[in-house]
Amino acid sequence: MKKYLFLLLTGFTFSAAQSQETTDAIRYVQDNLNGTARFRAMGGAFGALGGDLSSININPAGAAVFSNNQIAVTLSSYNTKNNSNYFGSETTEKDNSFDLNQAGGVFVFNNRNSNSNWKKFSMGVNYDNVNNYNNSLFSAGTNPNNSVDNYFLSYADGVPLNVLKNSSYGNLDHGAQQAYLGYWGYIINSADENNPNNTQYISNVPAGGNYYHENTFSSDGYNGKLSFNAATSYKDQLYLGINLNSHFTDYRQSTSFYEDNSAPLTDEYTVTRLRFDNDLYTYGTGFSFQVGAIAKVTNEVRLGLAYESSTWYHLSDEFSQRLVVVSSATGVDDTNDVVDPQITNYYAPYKLQTPSKLTGSFAYVFGKSGLISIDYAMKDYSNTKFKPENDSYFSDVNSYMNSVLDKTNEVRVGAEYKIEKLSLRAGYRYEQSPYKNKTTVGNLKGYSGGLGYNFGSTKVDLSYSSSERNSQQGFFSQGLTDGAKINSINNTITMTLLFEL
Repeated sequence: MKKYLFLLLTGFTFSAAQSQETTDAIRYVQDNLNGTARFRAMGGAFGALGGDLSSININPAGAAVFSNNQIAVTLSSYNTKNNSNYFGSETTEKDNSFDLNQAGGVFVFNNRNSNSNWKKFSMGVNYDNVNNYNNSLFSAGTNPNNSVDNYFLSYADGVPLNVLKNSSYGNLDHGAQQAYLGYWGYIINSADENNPNNTQYISNVPAGGNYYHENTFSSDGYNGKLSFNAATSYKDQLYLGINLNSHFTDYRQSTSFYEDNSAPLTDEYTVTRLRFDNDLYTYGTGFSFQVGAIAKVTNEVRLGLAYESSTWYHLSDEFSQRLVVVSSATGVDDTNDVVDPQITNYYAPYKLQTPSKLTGSFAYVFGKSGLISIDYAMKDYSNTKFKPENDSYFSDVNSYMNSVLDKTNEVRVGAEYKIEKLSLRAGYRYEQSPYKNKTTVGNLKGYSGGLGYNFGSTKVDLSYSSSERNSQQGFFSQGLTDGAKINSINNTITMTLLFEL
């Protein structure tokens, strides 16, 4: 039996097998409601309206609705509040950030040929921070049933003992690395230490006690989208457009899991407490395209239809871990078992294909006094895929995502009322859960409001938006799958400056 072990490996970098999961895919598949203040205030319901730089992210035909050249810059203040409930213990964590989340311009070229039905052509470029990843979570409570030893056991069973004894952390794939950490951290032990081919393991964490857990999660980064737009107008009644989109993402995540137990000490060394730290860095680029049309059926009624292709991401991951375990026995001082490889896993680059999206829109315009707009969007999350698909690991993950993810519907409603140069706005948003069970990630509801003032060639818009969503995800993907119930409330204040040229 291993005792009084202190292990510190000298750092180096290497390539290892993949470790992507459904939660990693969902992170890049889901879009937040970001954009100009007018766009946010009206719930993003712009598919049949256009005339706003962020509207081209819904329907690229909206750029042809502009009458004049326009440049816009948007600043946002994000506030996130996460309420956690873990086995009845409640905690709250807040996070604040400030960001330049939109910048772009559209340029309109009128056709001077009076005999042509193609009245104008527009070109635009717009940047939107599709997702702001700044977020913090803290969960704490007493689990009466399960310890984190189940996490390490789930990876260790089936791994020969001689592999864990005679290999270095850096030469193992992700699953065997977790078994390695648990074994050399004295959390688990071989069922037969004298048999090098043994593949069964037992826990050194005492059974039957209450396990106090703390899980700290923090992330930061962004998922940006740069759109290059071209649009045209036919008889000022039919508007057509296309976007070519470049995506780029930069995401950092740190988790720290702590456990101690209330079991009484014995003559044998047993695990009394531990801390398990994991750090992930994902970065990469992607490409997508959009096509859309807006029809002015009457002077009041507008209809829109837009298709957004899959986004084809090319991503890379860097991953590191550290484990500290304290073991105790009756009448003997504590022993620290430290497994700190000081190694960053550089995984082989991989591809992620997100599902496509179809949006239908309706708007009714009350002359120059106001409007109401409705967008309805459909997306099938079960079509999410890691690639190459013939990779055995990706094949299993893709099959799992296909079984647990679902088709979703999204509804956005917006309204605007003008009082001379002042505009009053309001919006509502509802998005279904991407999961079939509706609990891993729940449905989203959001409300928004705002106002704008037209100074002539310069406009200022302000908005406030709030959304709420419940979720329940395990602290770990296997073994210890118990997790906290999270209620997330996101509040955003946005200001946009627009300049007509």
